[in-house]
Amino acid sequence: MIEVNNITKEFISAKKYPGFFGAIKGLFSNEKVIKKAVDNVSFSILDGEIVGYIGSNGAGKSTTIKMMTGILTPTSGSCMINGVNPSTQRKKNAKNIGVVFGQRTQLWWDLPLSETYSILKEIYQVKDIDYNNRIEFLNEVLNIGEFWDKPVRVLSLGQRMRADLGASLLHNPSTLYLDEPTIGLDVVVKDNIRKAIKEINSEYNTTVILTTHDIKDIEELCNRIIIIDMGKKIFDGSLKELKSKHGFYRRVKFEVKNLDKEYEKKLYKILKIINEEIKIEFDLEKNLFYVFFDKKCIQVTNIIKNVMSLVEVNDIVIQEEELSDIIRQIYKHKI
Repeated sequence: MIEVNNITKEFISAKKYPGFFGAIKGLFSNEKVIKKAVDNVSFSILDGEIVGYIGSNGAGKSTTIKMMTGILTPTSGSCMINGVNPSTQRKKNAKNIGVVFGQRTQLWWDLPLSETYSILKEIYQVKDIDYNNRIEFLNEVLNIGEFWDKPVRVLSLGQRMRADLGASLLHNPSTLYLDEPTIGLDVVVKDNIRKAIKEINSEYNTTVILTTHDIKDIEELCNRIIIIDMGKKIFDGSLKELKSKHGFYRRVKFEVKNLDKEYEKKLYKILKIINEEIKIEFDLEKNLFYVFFDKKCIQVTNIIKNVMSLVEVNDIVIQEEELSDIIRQIYKHKI
């Protein structure tokens, strides 16, 4: 179980002044600037959970993960990973966690993958029988056998990501941290990586903490997400709860007969009478238009009734707001 209690991380740097003379002044000044990268964040993660830990660039995600892995020490607060303090018991913590950074690798560049894994086996002191069983399982879920004897430097990005994921799992960690594990991969490889993560979680009850900007990763893998913004936790719950709390908007797509500029003006006028906040987009060539509205304030039946009183409708599609749109609005501080 992971317990994070009121952790804060501050970074102290010398104050910088503008201009040439400011640079000279900075050489002799003792003034410091304190930046809170993470501000009083708390959460608990149960064994076997797959949790998305997301936020915009600079929100504090990576700093939190680095404190959980033991790379950084919190300025205040505490963090316990399966009963181990990662900042004071780094070796013990490292034996029980796996980490994959999408833009970095833990593999030896010029060595064949088989030799890289052998080195990691010795580092983590994995027994021969456990190692052989693990390689067999990893080959089943990640198909690493197809590039087992190739040097890491000749692997494609998708192959290297599979190899990195396998390397992080050689010692059967109880907790796995994944930072952008599908970045830069094509659709097929992304699906394979996601399936592998699901199988690893199912087979070994591995706790997974996932940071990503790919909303599909979140939707496919996570039942729970934690959102951090400007160092503070702003949401912790299920995807269903997030949509219920922040998914206010619906979209209605109308396919109508003979949509032209005249009808565009009439539709715009009649819909704005219902509510000034309604947003409308037209595609005259395809005889389509879209109506975006706040479902708390406006009934969809009212929109449909007014549209059908004015034009002949061939088809209607009602869509709930997508998760990517909700998260985008949160990142922009609009909700």
